Amino acid sequence: MLVRPTPEDDQPMSQQTLHPMLNIAVKAARTAGTIINRASLDVEVLKVGSKGANDFVTEVDQAAERAIIETLLQAYPDHGILAEESGREHGQANSEYTWIIDPLDGTTNFIHGFPFYAVSIALAHRGVLQQAVVYDPTRNDLFHASKGRGAYLNDRRLRVSKRTRLSESLVGTGFPFRKGDNFKRYVKMFEEVMQSCAGVRRPGAAALDLCYVAAGHYDGFFEMGLNPWDAAAGALMITEAGGLVGNFTGEADFLYQREIVAGTPKVYGSLVKILAPYTRVIRDEEAAPTPDRSRPEGPTPEAALARSLGTVGQHAGDGEGAADGAAAKPATKRAPIRIRRQDA
Repeated sequence: MLVRPTPEDDQPMSQQTLHPMLNIAVKAARTAGTIINRASLDVEVLKVGSKGANDFVTEVDQAAERAIIETLLQAYPDHGILAEESGREHGQANSEYTWIIDPLDGTTNFIHGFPFYAVSIALAHRGVLQQAVVYDPTRNDLFHASKGRGAYLNDRRLRVSKRTRLSESLVGTGFPFRKGDNFKRYVKMFEEVMQSCAGVRRPGAAALDLCYVAAGHYDGFFEMGLNPWDAAAGALMITEAGGLVGNFTGEADFLYQREIVAGTPKVYGSLVKILAPYTRVIRDEEAAPTPDRSRPEGPTPEAALARSLGTVGQHAGDGEGAADGAAAKPATKRAPIRIRRQDA
């Protein structure tokens, strides 16, 4: 892991006071991790269901999610919840605070005994990501970040790598696996990236992949088809470690657009140059989702969170991206952007 040397603003976790909400998230993640580790001792007896082709859910996902929600709402009963298995069923739907939860990212890995999966929990306040925890129970690795206070693995400060050339970079990705995914489009993308970098890896748990960008293990990452709970915590981890996150066109509103690219500033810029032609984002007003009239007027939580991520992703500028350590160019103003809704 790449760790920036010490001084004052880079204290290890043991010398810092964690934000109370981050402490609760850590408690919730470790509780879920205990459930997952216990179940991993005998995965053959687990009940495995399917949400779709190659999209599995187990009783462990559900039990871990219940434990996380119970821990969070016990401490903050007026907060909202957006969780993979139960959606917005729990918590206060109109709260300014929303916990974004993936109780077991990498379920397919888990049920096959492949030790690459994690618990992912993020907190957004008025749409701005504030706290993030990703817990790897197989290694007892706790990634965590607070907005403006840096990202850590256990008690060590995280920094993205210093690589600037895509040709020398190791890039993470995720393969499409659901019915309806555009495999041909992905193969073209994969071919271009693979021929432009030093290597591509696909372990199968996006939350951990994003943390590995923050830790400097990967220099970049891209994937289609992710949901907010897959990417929210890892996105904050990367930006707090000095990296950039955005959609394939280099803009910040990636979280609800089912495409993400991340990396060191220059690698990010190079990846955007390759991936931009493959974006699913369109400027078609008719493709916009029908507003939910049951919600109060004003921006939806999704819209607020997407807009707020202007502080997370930045426009890539030219193909090389911003200089390392320098502020990236702000996103250029464009026509309203909508997503084409497709079945997962």
